[in-house]
Amino acid sequence: MRLHSYKFIIVFSLASVVVNKTSAQLCQGSLGDPVVKITFGSGGTRGGSLTSTLTNYSYVPFDCPQDGNYTIGNSTSNCFGNTWYSVSEDHTPGDVNGYMMIINASFNPGDFYVQKVDGLCENTTYEFAAWILNVLNFSACPSPQTAINPNVTFNIETTSGAVLQTYNTGDILRSGGPTWDQYGLFFKTPAATTSVVIRMTNNAPGGCGNDILLDDITFRPCGPLVKVSINDTAETVDVCKGNASSFNFTSAISSGYDSPVLQWQSSIDSGITWNDIPGANAANYLRLPNNTAGSYLYRLAVAQGNNISVSSCRVVSNVIGVNVNPVPVPAATNTGPGCTGKMLTLEAQQGNIFLWTGPNGFVSTEQNPVIQNAALNNTGRYYLKVISDKGCINTDSTDVIVNISPTVNAGGDTEICEGQSTRLSSAGSNILFYAWDPAISLSDNHSANPVASPTQTTLYILTASNNFCDNSDSVTVIVNKKPTADAGPDRIIIRGQSAVLNGVAGVKDFTFSWTPNQNISSTSVLAPIVNPPTGVNAYVLNVTSTIGCGIATDTVLVKVYNEVYIPNAFTPNGDGKNDTWNIETLQAYPSASVKVFNRYGEMVYYNHGKTMQWNGNYKGVLQT
Repeated sequence: MRLHSYKFIIVFSLASVVVNKTSAQLCQGSLGDPVVKITFGSGGTRGGSLTSTLTNYSYVPFDCPQDGNYTIGNSTSNCFGNTWYSVSEDHTPGDVNGYMMIINASFNPGDFYVQKVDGLCENTTYEFAAWILNVLNFSACPSPQTAINPNVTFNIETTSGAVLQTYNTGDILRSGGPTWDQYGLFFKTPAATTSVVIRMTNNAPGGCGNDILLDDITFRPCGPLVKVSINDTAETVDVCKGNASSFNFTSAISSGYDSPVLQWQSSIDSGITWNDIPGANAANYLRLPNNTAGSYLYRLAVAQGNNISVSSCRVVSNVIGVNVNPVPVPAATNTGPGCTGKMLTLEAQQGNIFLWTGPNGFVSTEQNPVIQNAALNNTGRYYLKVISDKGCINTDSTDVIVNISPTVNAGGDTEICEGQSTRLSSAGSNILFYAWDPAISLSDNHSANPVASPTQTTLYILTASNNFCDNSDSVTVIVNKKPTADAGPDRIIIRGQSAVLNGVAGVKDFTFSWTPNQNISSTSVLAPIVNPPTGVNAYVLNVTSTIGCGIATDTVLVKVYNEVYIPNAFTPNGDGKNDTWNIETLQAYPSASVKVFNRYGEMVYYNHGKTMQWNGNYKGVLQT
């Protein structure tokens, strides 16, 4: 029913739910489905106001109403200096963000809720009940004696004003924490009466206290106690799909109806909707096997005579259930065909408990057991039994094939010199195909013994296969570089001077020497001192590989001048002949400075500490 049809606001409650049966006139038999169920809905932090026909209290849009006011919310917090309990949720179980009515009672006693209820059945007993929480903190008010406890009277009246039943809650006392209590009454509708009026009256005066939360107002048929069970004992049974068992639903009904009529009902949506079972009108009901998996709920509805057809007139029993659980699907498979010496896995899909058996006494309780080093005798059929968490059993099997793996040996590592080749030598058995990787620098990467000509050290992986299985091995070809020799730049000295040669040898595993052994300080160092007396002298650096990768040589020339020679002319005309001016012998004097001036005394060239040729230009202009 829509919220505006009632005079209440729903709030989340914080406390534990306490049903105070001794302080309320509640139904002691069985109840029917609610004719009226006011939970005040749910939503954000606050709901809308009620219609003025339901309450004469004033709505306020905040959590802590003053005397004679109310609000609709889902919590209370820090009201009136924490003299109210902070309540974080309403009373309704599972009502996410549910509303409740937060009431600060009027200073003067009086009615605060009046509601007409239609669609009842004559000569039928009903229970009216509501949950109330005294929100006043136990430590509030100057003293416990001055605190005002809520006191509410419930009246059920005919539409003409005759009182059918009344109940007073008495003082709803405070407790050590916010606690919900259920209060209510039951009454019987007179003949020809199908509508009544619910009236709630506040009896306490205003002051410190008399503040309540109100939630979950229900109006339900009340009748004899109806108790049902399965096979006289259980309320719930679990069976597996395919189980051929039938179940006898039995009932026990206390006195209360003169002419009770029975109707068994079922639900397949967790009790949200109930459907009559055609022809199931006896005290007992035999449930025949049902092989469709699902949860099936059952209850027994009881009413006086023809009232059984009206949901607002009948009571219902406790709910019993038959759970038809699905049988697990093992779907046994394996990762084969397998190969000897390799890993192979058995696989199962559904189940809670697994039991594998197979060739050679194989047993495992793992869902996906692994055979680490498969052998030929692992070939065969493996059987799987699975059990679900509900005890449902199924079986399956899978056939495993294990093939012989090839054996392969790529040979031992080898060394070659840069620019050389070597033949790879592999061996093995049960091999049909060869594949070397990387294929580059190989004469044939599908040959058992290809020629390798790598330019650098390379790891070759050989994969051998036989249509069913493969195996791998590797070999490294180490490429040793050839030796290198650099005797350094040519040198120029003046007679009587000496020069240091700057030789460089590489790369590793080598020896070196200088030739000839004349006018040189040492032939076994890379930077010897030479002092030839005259002419052009050639010194050769010889580098020899100690691992057989050849000899490298380089020559440096040492020119000996008698004196410094300065050219007196050059022709910078770009013909490639004598285009620059160079004092070659300045190499012998690394600290010397050279200056050139034009006829006007302007310096057009300068050089200090290095040999540098001049092209005849000054500031980008050729000098003449």
